[in-house]
Amino acid sequence: MKVLISGVCGFAGSHLARFLLDSHQGIEIIGLDSLARQGSETNRQALQRLGVRLFHGDLRMASDLDSLPAVDWVVDAAAQPSVLAGRDGNTSPRQLLEHNLLGTINLLEYCRNSRAGVILLSTSRVYSIPALAQFPLLVESSRYVLDPKQSLSPAVSAAGVTEAFSTEAPISLYGASKLASERLAQEYAAAFGLPVWINRCGVLAGAGQFGTAEQGIFSYWLHAHAARRSLKYLGFGGHGFQVRDALHPRDLARLVDLQLRRPGSGGLQNVSGGQENSMSLAELTAWCDRRFGPNPPTADGAERPYQSVVQVLIRVPEVLQ
Repeated sequence: MKVLISGVCGFAGSHLARFLLDSHQGIEIIGLDSLARQGSETNRQALQRLGVRLFHGDLRMASDLDSLPAVDWVVDAAAQPSVLAGRDGNTSPRQLLEHNLLGTINLLEYCRNSRAGVILLSTSRVYSIPALAQFPLLVESSRYVLDPKQSLSPAVSAAGVTEAFSTEAPISLYGASKLASERLAQEYAAAFGLPVWINRCGVLAGAGQFGTAEQGIFSYWLHAHAARRSLKYLGFGGHGFQVRDALHPRDLARLVDLQLRRPGSGGLQNVSGGQENSMSLAELTAWCDRRFGPNPPTADGAERPYQSVVQVLIRVPEVLQ
């Protein structure tokens, strides 16, 4: 089996490549990366030593895919990952859409020509922010939890939201780019008979991240706390009770490996660390205090764009169990 991983030198892509080489006998990994991000060069050298065949290219340029060999599957791990992209002053809306949507179009065209299946790494940020803001919440042990006495929609449980939850706008420019990519992948599956898996991931976290905001709250908070940088609890009254899950990329890779072994299948699912691997910011701060010494955040009630308290419910389809 030949598998192309886009963004192979990034955090998620490099973990996926290593896991698949260890677990999937006879697999050939072909990697595509622009090498623009911090750490890419280090991962490139390590992956080459493992036998990954690497190509330097940018998904936004359709011609960069012309020299790639045909493969059986494509795992798309290349994206602009920040939920604030397009509004943060560092990335324009056009740049965001070129990375996350135009790149998907070019990759889907490559898959159509190669008759390759697609595994798309999407995000829980596709869920409607206004709908999430309507959750009835209580504070329990320094975190928000759903009020069990209030009625909830069938798409919500104590463990979080399911794939049936609303994706109505606004969901952020980033979320919209990923949701549009999902829809296009599904249309290519229907029109051209391509197997397509869509994994709506929670917060990927683990060793090898650099603590930048775009890599998610866990990486950012841990690095900032250990370096004694100032921290703030933004929004939600400034208490730090908002909750996120943590998903290690090797756990995601286990699922991707199973999906690669179902060539005639496809589907859409939430993939997260789940309730057992979730923390509020207040809980994460206490964890850091015990290991690095106290570094109390300041309370700031200012609302940050696209804030939510969403947790996604991990629910592996029966075909993968």
